[in-house]
Amino acid sequence: MNRFVFFLGPAGAGKTTLAKAVAARRPAAILDMDILLRPAADAIMTMHGLDPTDRDSAEYKALCRDLGYRITMDAALDNIGLASDMYIVGPFTKEAADPEWIGRELSRRGLTLSDIEVKVLLVGLGNEELYRERILQRKSPLDDWKFRNWEQFRSAFADREMNWPLPPDHILRFDNSSSDLAGAADQVEHFIYGDPLNIHL
Repeated sequence: MNRFVFFLGPAGAGKTTLAKAVAARRPAAILDMDILLRPAADAIMTMHGLDPTDRDSAEYKALCRDLGYRITMDAALDNIGLASDMYIVGPFTKEAADPEWIGRELSRRGLTLSDIEVKVLLVGLGNEELYRERILQRKSPLDDWKFRNWEQFRSAFADREMNWPLPPDHILRFDNSSSDLAGAADQVEHFIYGDPLNIHL
């Protein structure tokens, strides 16, 4: 049975870094919405005379947001049946709050939650300043809007709903504040696969 493992959370939480750390140990493909959408988003924003590095404004969300989720999930669904789990990375804020969303997505391939094991990590950090530090460290032009509009952007750090009909032990709220990436990967790998935790000496 394939696994869909969702790494959800706001910018700066370390979703992609954590997913890559676990994928280095397991047969898993990483489908990062930001990466998959980037060429189309650059073209669409430029076509509309908008900043192609903007990934947060209302204009970006109206033009590109839903396309990004469609591209990402189409890629995940198309790889069902391969000997690889799918690590799906993105905010998924609206989608996680909709109890019917994951079922609708699987039904696009004639599947249900009994056919695919779905697990969700809600990745976050301990405080707002740590988010700011991590985003600054990325030195990405895609984050410029965030800093210019911090009071608006910071609302993304609030606790999010997860309303998909999953067993409680298939959802993990994970505090990724530690700088110990190997230790964090141990915990996440154990959550996904149930193996004994690795001990790094």
